[in-house]
Amino acid sequence: MKQKITAFLLGMMMISMLSACSFGKDMRYEASFLELFDTASVIVGYAKSEEEFTKYSQMIYDELKVYNELYDIYNDYEGVNNIKTINDNAGIKPVKVDRKIIDLLLFSRDWYEKTNGEINVAFGSVLSLWHDHRTAGLDNPEKATLPDYEELKARNQHIDIDDMVIDEEASTIYLKDPEMSLDVGAIAKGYAVERAALFAQQAGFENGMISVGGNVRTFGNKLDDNGKEIPWSVGIQNPDLSSDEKTLYVLNLSGYSLVTSGIYERYYVVDGKQYHHIIDPKTLMPTEYFVSVSIICPDSGMADALSTAVFNMPYEEGSKLIEGLDGVEALWVFPDQSMKYSSGFQAMIKE
Repeated sequence: MKQKITAFLLGMMMISMLSACSFGKDMRYEASFLELFDTASVIVGYAKSEEEFTKYSQMIYDELKVYNELYDIYNDYEGVNNIKTINDNAGIKPVKVDRKIIDLLLFSRDWYEKTNGEINVAFGSVLSLWHDHRTAGLDNPEKATLPDYEELKARNQHIDIDDMVIDEEASTIYLKDPEMSLDVGAIAKGYAVERAALFAQQAGFENGMISVGGNVRTFGNKLDDNGKEIPWSVGIQNPDLSSDEKTLYVLNLSGYSLVTSGIYERYYVVDGKQYHHIIDPKTLMPTEYFVSVSIICPDSGMADALSTAVFNMPYEEGSKLIEGLDGVEALWVFPDQSMKYSSGFQAMIKE
């Protein structure tokens, strides 16, 4: 990984030095990698040297790698008890886990309560059935099928988050229901990005931006051509991929996170209709209120949780939730491409 970052930086450094070195300011660097959370990741930031930036980038990568392995529900890793390990032992025995898993699940349970169950990491038995049909449908589109609704309802009997027993003193997780499974996909990536950003800042990385599959977390500021600190600029992707306008808005986001939940990337087609991956816990079917929901707030884990929760709520309900939270803004894009946004959103738009 270190070699990949360094090789990439060598190509960037000449440009960065031309724009920043003459002002005696930190230089801008960028690194990218594809290995974690099944998505593309980018780190952008300012440092006094390539060596310093490489140190911070490697630090962020290593931290994200730990979270990626711990929060994985599909793969085993030697010497690691992760979410898959917990699921494999449902109804059998408690599993001793890293504190990072305990903290994520406590965070997730808190947001389950705050969103009246719209975010439920115990929803895995239902989500796994949809995942299997989506994967099969993508592999063989002509034979794509929907899950049997009776089977969905049967699996929905095994999603009680109270059956997830967290023993902080023993550092164990136990799923009392043997048919229950955890799926942290709606919250884990943003949570990991937030932890990695805080870790990097504590180590001295002052001005940076981390993007993991579009989950963006900024800290500090960026520098203009004169070395002056200005806010980070982050665009919200247009969910209409056929449009010439690729970005809906560009926001000033220093110290904030932006997370978008949308239907335009992860979906499959059955009988000519698209079925995306965000499943409404009330209907057990893909939600049809919006094509995307974007959340802006200081905490990336919170933004990730809210983007899914609000996506599953009618606009009036979601708007009420957002307006009741300090420092949180949202943008809703409806199927007809119309948009609504929260009361403080407009002030964040870059002029």
